[in-house]
Amino acid sequence: MGNPADHLHGPDADGVQISTGQLAALSHEFRTPLSGVLGMARLLEGTRLSAEQRAYVSAMRDSGEHLLGLVNELLDYARLGAGKVELRIAPVPVEDLLRAVCELLSPRAHEKGLEIAWASPDAEATLLADESRLRQILLNFAGNAVKFTASGGVLLGAAPTQAGRWRFTVTDTGPGVSQAAQDLIFEAFAQSDPSHQQTGSGLGLAIARRLALAMNGQVGVETAAHGGAVFWFEAPFETLAPASVASTGPLAGLRVGIASPNLVVREAASRQVLACGGTPVVAAQVEELLPMTGPQDVLLLDHALGQGGRKVRRPFDRPALILLAPEERDRIARYRASGFCGYLIKPLRRASLAERVLAALQSAADQTQAPDDDRVAPAAAPGARVLLVEDNPVNALLARTLLTREGCGVDHALTGHEALAALKVGTYDLVLMDMRLPDITGEETTRRLREAGVETPVVALTANAFQEDRESCMAAGMNDFLVKPLAADALRGALSRWARGSQDAPVWTEAAGRAKVG
Repeated sequence: MGNPADHLHGPDADGVQISTGQLAALSHEFRTPLSGVLGMARLLEGTRLSAEQRAYVSAMRDSGEHLLGLVNELLDYARLGAGKVELRIAPVPVEDLLRAVCELLSPRAHEKGLEIAWASPDAEATLLADESRLRQILLNFAGNAVKFTASGGVLLGAAPTQAGRWRFTVTDTGPGVSQAAQDLIFEAFAQSDPSHQQTGSGLGLAIARRLALAMNGQVGVETAAHGGAVFWFEAPFETLAPASVASTGPLAGLRVGIASPNLVVREAASRQVLACGGTPVVAAQVEELLPMTGPQDVLLLDHALGQGGRKVRRPFDRPALILLAPEERDRIARYRASGFCGYLIKPLRRASLAERVLAALQSAADQTQAPDDDRVAPAAAPGARVLLVEDNPVNALLARTLLTREGCGVDHALTGHEALAALKVGTYDLVLMDMRLPDITGEETTRRLREAGVETPVVALTANAFQEDRESCMAAGMNDFLVKPLAADALRGALSRWARGSQDAPVWTEAAGRAKVG
């Protein structure tokens, strides 16, 4: 019996070969209805539901996301098999790459009760690489780790090895990978454990290996020291920015205590303190940490230390910061009132950690000047006027709901000609443009807007997820690109970059019943 992958390469029995355009069409046809199903499930989860109803919606969403993942992997694998992998080399800050992957998967990890974090000893290094391909490899590794890990968490890392080479790692606290499976797991359609309840297409790791080979690199998996798995990718990269020198970092000469019941949180915080030049002291409980620290040391205490969601008590004789997940932001005021100097949002950011540790050592008056983390910030664009150009009623409802939560006023156009007419008589801060409209395409609509002198930022909204789709949007005069199903965090980012709404009166985003999956 032939390998199923063989049908994804070259001509079939009738001499017909799938083109890139056909794959894009397939991607759109598969993803559009799935986007509607997932979007409505997410909105439904934010409403008042009984426990039984919430379980049904959760099962529907989980199944839909699993199917979407299978579709993405199958189409991506077929597309890579259709020709040579092209690399687009540009400067890639290592820290930004790790942070983006980690924060993208954070909602999914927190929904499972997992922690996800990142750290790099050379936090300020910048590599010459293809950022989208690097991100794809890390997302495959980290996404698998979140899927198969039942408790604990996932830690992303990056560090230089031999001269000119870098190794990226994703370490989890899951069941690990047997030696026999390690030899096969990167083969197409292979399963590390076919009996596992959560299986996939077996293509994600095969895609990662193919991309690694295109970068003259290698991929592999090892057993972690604590029994989980370590997936790694290593390749040669030119380094533009020199590695940071820890001894001259912002926390040089300072000791920082870290207490968390989660191994991943402790390890990531410890590495980030080291990257800032500080000396970490780590413990699983506050009682263990106190004898190892003094009044001059700042403590980082995880909210997860509180049993049953109860508030963590601050040690009376030393400054402390509380570590919170984004969905726990409503506890910030209570912790400040109980004497904590401030907070840090998980997954931790190195720059924020250093800034708030230093602020905690200063007076309370100075501490109040520290800016809020953008992950608990007010609505992204209160007062902004947005023109939504979308013909699919389900996807339009999802986009309108998310935009309203961010404080936007929304007008809705069903076609490209309706959008052109609306922009002739009205002024908007942003246009969200679907790429496939019933009359003219989103690209053509945008070209006509630019030819007419309309400079309003246009963000593409499409079910296609290929790199050439992004390039086509930019060539048409668009400013940004969002992939369906539209995620709340991605939309917030686009609004922050492009919308110019009134910022006079901050409006807090509505808290969702569950964390959204990025």
